[in-house]
Amino acid sequence: MSGSVLVTGGTGTLGKLVVPRLRAAGFGVRVLSRTAREAVDGVEYVVGDLETGAGVEDAVKGVDTVLHCAGSAKGDDVKARHLMKAASAAGIGHVVYISVVGADRTPVVSGIDRNMFGYIAAKREAEKIVAESGVPWTTLRATQFHDLLFTLAEGMAKLPVIPVPSGFKAQPVDPAMVADRLVELALGKPAGLVPDLAGPKIYSLKDVIRSYVKATGKRRLFMPMRVPGKAAAAFRSGANLAPDAGAGRTWEDFLATRVG
Repeated sequence: MSGSVLVTGGTGTLGKLVVPRLRAAGFGVRVLSRTAREAVDGVEYVVGDLETGAGVEDAVKGVDTVLHCAGSAKGDDVKARHLMKAASAAGIGHVVYISVVGADRTPVVSGIDRNMFGYIAAKREAEKIVAESGVPWTTLRATQFHDLLFTLAEGMAKLPVIPVPSGFKAQPVDPAMVADRLVELALGKPAGLVPDLAGPKIYSLKDVIRSYVKATGKRRLFMPMRVPGKAAAAFRSGANLAPDAGAGRTWEDFLATRVG
């Protein structure tokens, strides 16, 4: 065995990929869940809530590493604070955190910024909480997952006219590649902030949505929308991209597998 790992967000898009890879690498795996579940395929499930901190202290007891994959549209800083407090008290040897590319380059300073980009501010704060916790750590920043952009395009395509933020770009990455990297990092020693991970191509957000619309046989009008604020300006300048880190499956390949 390579030790034991607690995975937060183990039932989400990334966590579902991480867990079997950890098992294959020889780890004992425990998954933090808000609801009780029976053990499956050697994976233990423990009840806890990162939003309130309930059950988190018990969840981290007896594990060597924590792989923090839990994330949502808001509150990631609160979740990180509860997790790292428990990890510090338990003497955890390594916490691996997944963040987003641009967390350090996207200023979120106004109400407008926070409405659209508050999740990035929370990610940046979570990074600081992890780094300043006293627990040995590794943080990986990744660009937008294919699945996230697919969900975004799917939702926007329900509108007869699709508003698209002008100048926004995306560099979608295959979450399976991110999962591989996270397991590799979990196997290694704490490394601090490691190089970004991103998909192989950069697209305008309009092209991402338009390709989904075309692939699903729909017809839609597109309306450019100028988003105000410093965070939006950072996105237009490419703060959420990592041009030198591109690899893996393209958006076109992913789209073809999802919609045929």
